[in-house]
Amino acid sequence: MTYPRQPRADAFPPGYTVELVTDERVFAGLAPEWRRLYDRCAAATPFQSHAWLLSWWRAYGSAGRLRLVLARDGREPVAAAPLMLVRHPVPSLVPLGGAISDYGDVLLDDERGPDAEAALTAGLAAAARTALVDLREVRPGAAAERVYARWRGPRRRLADSLCLELPAVPMDELVARLPSAKARQRVRARLRRLDALGVKSRPVLPEETDAALRRLLELHRLQWRGRQVTGEHLRGRFREHLVRAVGPMVRAGDAVVTEFRMDGEVVAVDVTLLSRRLAGGYLYGAHPRLRERKADVAVMLLDACAEHTRAPGRGTLSLLRGDEPYKHHWRPEPVPNQRLLLARRRTAPLLAAALGDAAARRQGKELLRRRAGRKERGGDGGS
Repeated sequence: MTYPRQPRADAFPPGYTVELVTDERVFAGLAPEWRRLYDRCAAATPFQSHAWLLSWWRAYGSAGRLRLVLARDGREPVAAAPLMLVRHPVPSLVPLGGAISDYGDVLLDDERGPDAEAALTAGLAAAARTALVDLREVRPGAAAERVYARWRGPRRRLADSLCLELPAVPMDELVARLPSAKARQRVRARLRRLDALGVKSRPVLPEETDAALRRLLELHRLQWRGRQVTGEHLRGRFREHLVRAVGPMVRAGDAVVTEFRMDGEVVAVDVTLLSRRLAGGYLYGAHPRLRERKADVAVMLLDACAEHTRAPGRGTLSLLRGDEPYKHHWRPEPVPNQRLLLARRRTAPLLAAALGDAAARRQGKELLRRRAGRKERGGDGGS
């Protein structure tokens, strides 16, 4: 569809047009064009691939809420912002991908530079109308930062989730980065233990991907039985999304599914997502038998993931979101994601409301953290 109200003709270079896609069928048909644009945006992560976003929309989207801003130079797409409309806590355009995606971003054709940036920024301003543009989980260096820099209306930048990152180097170099000889010896002993147990890994073939992913989710459920786990990973809609998205991503080189065998049986399966600049371990499932046999699953997975960082230009091995203690054993660099809030002058009150909501949520989390700390120290945890 076209915009109810088109951006000003002088908002972007001659020959450029912007359209607003609200129909899932049109979005689905964009796959070849989207791939070309994705390949020309160096900052793109696998969470901006067409397969991931379309699958997510089909699992989690709401009818009538799709808002995909697409800028073209002639017929060729040069920028895209995959968004959806939400009503709470304030009317906002938010990235597709939601809470199960570690990075949110837009796509910009690097070869078109400022022209693509100007066209997409104007298109976003027109699409927003009476809503806020709320870009979550933006990685430093993302394409969305260039849109933020061009935005003419009120804007704010907030901290979002923390990601931990390692350099893209082989496993022996990751071990060499550890702070003490004892720590290095311990990891090498755990690698030898995996060899002694006969644990072997291999990337599954594209035609084996669907079955491997279903096995992954079975193992994931088994490994977390009786313990606190991210509930969404156990739901049918997540299973459908993962199987539907990752198969095409494996064929396109945006993901690799690794199978680990011991005594002839599949005891673990891992999904690692790949882009030009990073590799990131997304989700795994491991049979409790591995831990019973004294196999270090974290070392096993990192060793396999490090093998996928050898591509030229892929400088980061991302541990993705989460500040779990086991990740810190590897001395990763903390890299906070950002939340970029963009308003028009007439929607500035929505920006103020969103900032107030964010502050209240931070205060609530801090209160819960303090109460948990008091309970651990033997206090009563509150009045």
